[in-house]
Amino acid sequence: MKEVRQAVWSVDSKLPVAEVHTLGYLYTQSMARTSFTLVMLGVAAGMALLLGIVGIYGVIAYSISQRTREIGIRMALGAQERAVTAMFVRHGLWLAGIGVACGIIAVFAVMRLMSSLLFHVSLINPLTSISVTIGVIAVVYLACYFPSRRAASVDPVDALRAE
Repeated sequence: MKEVRQAVWSVDSKLPVAEVHTLGYLYTQSMARTSFTLVMLGVAAGMALLLGIVGIYGVIAYSISQRTREIGIRMALGAQERAVTAMFVRHGLWLAGIGVACGIIAVFAVMRLMSSLLFHVSLINPLTSISVTIGVIAVVYLACYFPSRRAASVDPVDALRAE
């Protein structure tokens, strides 16, 4: 600080020297609002993802519980647990594929808006897109697998009596 004052006063001794900061500090201060906005956007996105996961699980579990009688008939006619589970998982992954396709279209639609908020980030970020897609598909797979596995393990007589 002393050296900065001396350098300034060597040019003009009447200049007051106050609030001397590094360029990094000034840059951080100027980016604080944008950084806060992006953190809040990330928190909102995380909450939306969590709500989506819970919603997917709830919808699939409810759908499977509504088809308990069908599962009982299939099991009574000789369907294997694995085949029944695979049927529900395949249906869930088909729906997830449609959702992922819609999501990719939405990504390209809002790409320009996001590029104005992000600095030194390319418009197309395949690593992020691929990792989020794989994550969503994995969540859908698990959300379909567990309820369908539980439903397929029910005794066919109990499933036929259920209403």
